[in-house]
Amino acid sequence: MRDKVRKHFYFSGRVQEVGFRYQAKYAADELNLTGWVCNLYDGRVEMEVQGNDSAIDRLLGRLYSAKWIRITDIEMKLLPVRPGEKGFRVRGY
Repeated sequence: MRDKVRKHFYFSGRVQEVGFRYQAKYAADELNLTGWVCNLYDGRVEMEVQGNDSAIDRLLGRLYSAKWIRITDIEMKLLPVRPGEKGFRVRGY
């Protein structure tokens, strides 16, 4: 558990209607990360992700390099790890 972290993100830019949530889901599943992602009414995307810090960095790298996604700003804060969390899911509004 010591090597796990949990991070909360707000992403701004061209992040809705470009497959952001599903890119995040596929990458998180491949990288064995847990958490969730959802669209917000103000055009941003919110995400909480938990796992190894380097895997979270790889997830962010995949989002930055995705064809249609254009992240212009990220707000991030650390959160307490949630023991026993399973899977990564896409939430609705």
